[in-house]
Amino acid sequence: MTGRLLAIRVLVLLTLLAGTTYVGWRWLDSVAWNAWWIAVPLVLAETYSLVETVLFGVTVWRLRERGAPPPAPEGLTVDVFVTTYDEPLDLVMATAVAARDIRYPHRTWVLDDGARPELRAAADAAGVGYVARSAAWEGKPRHAKAGNLNNALFQTSGELVLVLDADQVPDPSILDRTVGYFAADDRVALVQTPQYFVNVPDVDPLGSQAPLFYGPIQQGKDGWNAAFFCGSNAVLRREALMQLGIVGYVREVSAGVRRAVRTADSLLARAARSPDAQDPALQSALADLREAAAEARRGLGGDVPVADVTFRFQRRVDAASRTVVAGQLHTLQAELAQLEPELGDGGPVEVDEEIGELVVDEEALDRLARRDLSPVVAIEAVRRLAEAVDVGRHDQAQPVMPLATISVTEDMATAMRLHALGWRSVYHHEVLAHGLAPEDMATMLTQRLRWAQGTVQVMLRENPLTVRGLRLGQRLMYLATMWSYLSGFAAVVYLAAPVVFLCFGVLPVQAFGTEFFARFLPYFVLNQVLFVVVAHGVRTWRGQQYSLALFPVWVRACWTAFANVVLHRPLGFAVTPKARVAGRHRPAWRTIRVQLVAAAVLVVAAAVGVVRLVAFGAEPGATLVTLVWVGYDLAALSVLLPAARYAGQPDEPAPGLAGTMGTPVRTEEP
Repeated sequence: MTGRLLAIRVLVLLTLLAGTTYVGWRWLDSVAWNAWWIAVPLVLAETYSLVETVLFGVTVWRLRERGAPPPAPEGLTVDVFVTTYDEPLDLVMATAVAARDIRYPHRTWVLDDGARPELRAAADAAGVGYVARSAAWEGKPRHAKAGNLNNALFQTSGELVLVLDADQVPDPSILDRTVGYFAADDRVALVQTPQYFVNVPDVDPLGSQAPLFYGPIQQGKDGWNAAFFCGSNAVLRREALMQLGIVGYVREVSAGVRRAVRTADSLLARAARSPDAQDPALQSALADLREAAAEARRGLGGDVPVADVTFRFQRRVDAASRTVVAGQLHTLQAELAQLEPELGDGGPVEVDEEIGELVVDEEALDRLARRDLSPVVAIEAVRRLAEAVDVGRHDQAQPVMPLATISVTEDMATAMRLHALGWRSVYHHEVLAHGLAPEDMATMLTQRLRWAQGTVQVMLRENPLTVRGLRLGQRLMYLATMWSYLSGFAAVVYLAAPVVFLCFGVLPVQAFGTEFFARFLPYFVLNQVLFVVVAHGVRTWRGQQYSLALFPVWVRACWTAFANVVLHRPLGFAVTPKARVAGRHRPAWRTIRVQLVAAAVLVVAAAVGVVRLVAFGAEPGATLVTLVWVGYDLAALSVLLPAARYAGQPDEPAPGLAGTMGTPVRTEEP
């Protein structure tokens, strides 16, 4: 153990001890229950922050600083994917040509989701492969970047795949520095390298560089075998991705078939007890179908392929339907029509077109299973239920989707599924590609919103605490990232509480005296010292500012992701523009109007608090502490003022990117 890691662990323990002492005291002795409507949200926000500190401490507990990478072996086949949708042609080709010139033997492909003839011609002229969506995708869900990559995986054959965004110009040595990990350990599925941007000034007004994440945080996750895929500048093992796709397909279809069979058995059992089931032909058909359901359950619990299970079940249901139901449907239309809420057009077990995975309408199936149906109608309902399970996934362009499609950001969900299958990941801390960051506030906010929405979607659909196969450390590492996007709700409380006290004298904390400072200051100071030691020279204040200042984005992301996953409302995919958007040279005040209002309210509250202190004898200790609190909030929000005025770096020719290649990873913001 290095001296730095030992110091980090000591600070983690001290910080968590101080934080637990402070938050415990807040709950037990200092909540102003007479003002519970603001006091309880405040202590909940502080508890949220303590959990965030705990997760950060766990992350850096195993901070792993890898040395030189293993040497790159000969003979590995590699496909380099340059993903694009509508980025400028010269930008895409600058990346594609640099990818073509990577030293390690490979094949470069431009994955053009825009199917542009001019890009195909440029790629052909440069000697670069070109892949667009196949005809199978016409009229089918496209799944944005994940769909683009999934399509290309079935049209190429390299053992390894390097994924690059259209603006991420690779260093010629990127494969020499990464493919050795795959040869050294045949269970490594992913090697992620940092993302670094060349069009960001020293002050980084938009907070584009992420030296804390692409450094101590990813290194900490690496120590827990939980460094995850970040969408670009990463090499993945094709075998792992294909296994992921196949296993995911089998699990999804099996779950849908199992639930459908269980519902069918319940329907048939109730129908067999019906007074109308005395006819021998009906009794025989119902018994045969119940045996078919039992056989299907046994097959799903054994080694029988799910397609075979489904086919046999569907065939036996069809046979029973032909012998019993045929000729009687004209008398049953009214009763069958009543089943439409449960059966619908595609049945309760069908493909969700947005996420591209089989889903089960559990509520519809439960309602169906509780219905008292005549035997003939029950058999027809079971037939429709069986037909609704489409194991071929004909509603999708391809039945197997290696990269996860459950989110507008495919990277985290894919990595989590790989880890759940027992694959390993590596974070290689060396800048090996240089990209372009957003150059205006509106574009940056669009990008951050998409990241947050995608992360919350994954949390709601596949909570890491319940995903089978993940180890405890891996669960906590994924939860830490997901948890961070809930900070918008805590930020609202941290902004509102001081306003409530300064303007109305409502104190959410019973004591701001010695007891408070004796508990709060050690926690706060140790927290900041921990950040400094972990950062190891990297400035972290800008990140802390944006964590609070972007609270409307985080709240919106949580709500829209919840509405998408739970309420089934659509959530579009916004591509981050890779070139400066014309007409955005003026300050983007409208994009931060909520924060501007919040800042104005804080300033007014501070003035009111001073007046109440001087003229009306307000409690001096609480007022001074709250004024310092307001100052901290305003300092955090102030990051948005230069960001809103920022209009990007002066235009430079595209080749300027290439001149930055080969630089070592930065240890502080540029």
